[in-house]
Order: sequence, then C-alpha cells, then structure tokens
Amino acid sequence: MISTPTVLVIPYPAQGHVNPMMSFSHKLVDHGCNIIFVNSDFNHKRVVRSMDNNNGSSSPIKLVSIPDGLGPEHDRVNLGELSVSILSTMPSKLEKLIEDLQMNEGIKVTCVVADVFMGWALEVAKKVGIKGAFFWPAAASMFVLQYNVPKLIADGILDTHGSPTSTTKTFWLSSCIPAMDIKVIWWLNLFDSLVQERLFEYVLHCLRDSDNVTDWWLCNSTYELEPQAFSCVPNLLPVGPLSRTCDDNNKSVAPRSLGQFWEEDLSCMNWLDQQQNNSVVYVAFGSIALFDQKQFTELALGLELMNRPFLWVVRQDPNCENKIYFPDEFKGNRGKIVGWAPQQKVLSHPAIACFVSHCGWNSTLEGLTNGVRFLCWPYFADQFFNQRYICDVLKVGLGFDLDENGLISRGEIKAKVDQLLDDENTTPRSQAHGEVKAQHWRKRCFFKELKQVSYLVETLNCLLMNK
Repeated sequence: MISTPTVLVIPYPAQGHVNPMMSFSHKLVDHGCNIIFVNSDFNHKRVVRSMDNNNGSSSPIKLVSIPDGLGPEHDRVNLGELSVSILSTMPSKLEKLIEDLQMNEGIKVTCVVADVFMGWALEVAKKVGIKGAFFWPAAASMFVLQYNVPKLIADGILDTHGSPTSTTKTFWLSSCIPAMDIKVIWWLNLFDSLVQERLFEYVLHCLRDSDNVTDWWLCNSTYELEPQAFSCVPNLLPVGPLSRTCDDNNKSVAPRSLGQFWEEDLSCMNWLDQQQNNSVVYVAFGSIALFDQKQFTELALGLELMNRPFLWVVRQDPNCENKIYFPDEFKGNRGKIVGWAPQQKVLSHPAIACFVSHCGWNSTLEGLTNGVRFLCWPYFADQFFNQRYICDVLKVGLGFDLDENGLISRGEIKAKVDQLLDDENTTPRSQAHGEVKAQHWRKRCFFKELKQVSYLVETLNCLLMNK
C-alpha cells in the first residue's frame, strides 16, 4: 500500500509569494497529497484573522508557522531587514518543525517545495534526508536573469553587490533571449540602496549550491507566454498560471481565498452584478505599493474625471505609517471602494473593462487568464519588466506618462482609460486597443491552466520516486 505523500510548502513571507504557492498547494491536494503550508508567525496570524470560520475549518491544507525573527514593531515591508532576519532565524526553526511534526504528530514530510526566495529551506531538507523542489513565483524571464547573476558578475556587467558596472544600457543573457534593458533588473527598483544590497545578497545565498539540492525548478508561467526564457533553462518546469477561481473540473472554489493577509470584501461582487458588461475600471495595486498624498489625490480625481464606474482597492493597514486621505472634492459616486478584493473573481466578472494595475506577476497572469486589458502603473522590483512585457510583447495594455512634477496626473489617467477603451465608440470593442490580443491570451492561458495537472503530478512522482 502506497501512503499519501505529505508535501511541505514554504513561501517567502509576502502576499505575492503566498498566493501562487497556495494555489499550487490546492492543485496538489486535488490530486491526493497532504499539504503543510508554512507561513511566518506574523503572516500566519494575518491569514487566520482574514478567514471566515467555515473556510478555515474545512481547509484541506494544514497551516503552520515559524518565527521570522522580527518583533511586532518591525516594518516587514523593509525586505532587506526582513530577509536578513529570515536567514538568521528560520532555518533552525524549520528543521525543528519537521522534527516535531514526526515526533509529536506522526507526520513524515515526503518532500519540500520552497520558494526560491526561501532557497535555504532545501538545504534544511537535504540535511534531514528529504527531497525538494524550487518554486519561482514570477516570470520565467526574471528567473533566467536571477539564475545568470554569477555570469553577469563574471562578465563585468554587474559588480558583486548587483549594481551595473558601466554605462551599458542593455545586456544579453542568452542568444535565445532578446537584449534586456538594465532598468528591468528587479533589485535595482527597490528605492533604497541598502535594501537593494541586502536583498540581492540574500537571494544569492538562497541560490547557492542550488543545483546540488534539487533537479526540479517550478515556475508560475507557461511556455506559450515565454518560450525563449524556458528554452534557456531546460529544468524549469512551467506550472502556471496558478489560480483558484475554479478547480480542475471548472467548479467554483470557496467564496474566500485561503492565504489572504486581509479579509476579502465580497460585497463588491454584488456591486459588479449591477453594472453593465465591459464598463468597470478595476484599480488595484497589490499588497506593498504605497502612494504619497499628492499622487493619491491625482488618482482619486482621475477616477472621478473619467466618468465611468470603477472598483478601487484601497488597502487598509493599521500598522502602516503612510497615512493618506481622500481629497475633499472627491465624491466617488460612480465607484465602489473596498479594502481588499477577491481579485480572481473580480477579473473574471463580465462587468470588468480594464485593470489599472501595479503589474505584479500574479495580477498579470490573472488579467491575462481572463482576457482583461491593462493600464500599467508599476511600483517596484519586477513590475517594470512586467509592464514592458504587457505593453510591448503581449500588446494588451498601455503605460502612463509622468508629468513635469513626476506624477501621473488626473488628466493622464482619463486620457489613457479613454484610449484603451475607445471612448468615442467609433470602433467595435473587438477592435479596440489590445482587445483582440487580450482574448487571444485568455484562450491560450485558460487552455494551458487545464493542462498543468499533468506537470504537477509528473513532478511530484519524480520527487517521491527519487528520479
């Protein structure tokens, strides 16, 4: 008799990393695996708090946690400080967790799937005799970039701290990938040079001796989206797009998404039901992006100026020192504002016309899967690469232009929404900017999503059978 495999999944402690790995975990549960999902203590409490009782009690996934080493007063948006603390604290705690699961609960972990940003976890797994796989939550092209950092340093393109060594504007990772602009290097888009250096060194550590701890690399993307990137790393297995709008039998999943740091406001779905098809501008900037008051004011008044219905996610975080206020002249009569939305369900709703997005990779895949066009407003890290990919390669969106004050003005917001949605109604919607391309990628992504189970099962079988 073959026992049910138990997979321990450990994401980097950020919402954009937790989401795809939680979806991945559900896929494995659907095909006969037990899952132990390891959050940091801090995020575990947020996840439990955001869940309703029914969703939490019926979850097939065992939620556990280990400390990240920071106190409650620390700012976990400071990814440099967080990463240093993770590396000094979590490896020993993970090893103890694995031992306690077997000693106290009789649970033997069969394999570990670790976020690349938690790559040290596979060193722990190897130490205790467990097989493992890496999981990359971003675009395959960004993995190729990260994987080739030692080569970029050796070639003199980057110094040992990850900064460009010359005035070179472009570089080549491989003959099969077009030249990359230096501006798409994700760690150069972190605002703070100390954070940049710390996070760069942390990720290098996570990838140290990576080829000696696993032969398996999983990526939340598809070959159809990024054929050139996947051809550069033969062991990189496409298992995306990972989403939980529907299960593998196209049945709706639980009303709330397990793994969210904030409670989803489901009232927005009823509001969307009352709107005309293809009429609503959805505005959401993920779990980290922050605005100063001037830019927030321009955004609010831009949404008012466009004279269209809008659904706007304004994240409520009581621990955040970045306090912003709606301008007095903002009425918001045509819109609905929520603190956190069930985004995958929102983007699949027929009322959605376009997505004003920070271009996180999860949001990018969710928009593509649902055939939604983008207005790109990247904030940091890989989001600038994703914007260029959306606009220049996939051609399903537009970017915003800054004014002389470095702001995206209210007028620019209205103008780009009108341009994207063809406000003059002189062109059929099917021919409006990016619409044909958006529907093309919706079909390709949805078809690919239905095929990912075979990749997941094949990977798991290989891991368990020590192939």
